[in-house]
Amino acid sequence: MTDLLKAVRRYAEAQADAHGIAATPIPGLSLVRAAAASDLVYAISRPLVCLVLQGSKCVTLGKQDFPFTAGDSLLITADVPTVSQITRASIAAPYYSLVLELDPAVLADLAAEMKTARTTDLAPVRVDPTDADVADAALRLMRLLDRPEALPLLQRSLLREMHYWLLAGRHGAAIRNLAWPGGHAQRVARAVAILRAQYARPLRVEDLAAEAGMSPSSFHQHFRAVTSLSPLQFQKHLRLIEARRLMLTEGAQAASAAFAVGYESVSQFTREYHRMFGAPPARSSKAARGSAAA
Repeated sequence: MTDLLKAVRRYAEAQADAHGIAATPIPGLSLVRAAAASDLVYAISRPLVCLVLQGSKCVTLGKQDFPFTAGDSLLITADVPTVSQITRASIAAPYYSLVLELDPAVLADLAAEMKTARTTDLAPVRVDPTDADVADAALRLMRLLDRPEALPLLQRSLLREMHYWLLAGRHGAAIRNLAWPGGHAQRVARAVAILRAQYARPLRVEDLAAEAGMSPSSFHQHFRAVTSLSPLQFQKHLRLIEARRLMLTEGAQAASAAFAVGYESVSQFTREYHRMFGAPPARSSKAARGSAAA
């Protein structure tokens, strides 16, 4: 994967923002660069594949750690809460990775043509060596970035090809449930989209269940099976992660961050923030002010 590393390095060096993220004009495709090990990053990850090309990283889901390094791919097949950390990176040898968000519609279309069967593999996170066909498709996507006149014509077919190789390769069994039209994963995903867009508003589980086409009890069961959280826990995680971002990157005070994400009680926000991140929100605000002063 030497050529893919060179292509990712060249683009990331030129386009990465202050957080080391290099967005691309190809939908769902981004690059990550880091010149040092990172702090812990809390997120509710979307379904994605991450090809690591240099350096190492570790993702934790619950109590299970998933370390991976150059030549490995991390696959996340559901919207699940993760804690991640870049564990090996330096100025001389930065961490580089290519991240592609999975498109369930493309997967469903391919699965229908390929006549793939459903699977009982429900593990939402896994690490495997990167398939050569996947890396080759990723390289051609990177080369397409140098041909902006060709992007509108070719990006859709190359994205479809990369999804095909993911579905046909060693990752296939893990992502087939995403590709199953009307399956629990896709129906839960409809409710997840509402939660992501409206996390700051009070939401009724009954309304989310109706959007997913399930009874409230069935919805609660399948939502937890897919995401590892209840719907209300999922909303709380989204709120706390966004509040942390507001404090760390925008310098918001704890109270204003709490109200911005939908909390009505600052004391409740403080308790839940401390429980999730292991420190009170005031410490995040102080750290942000210290960084700004520096």
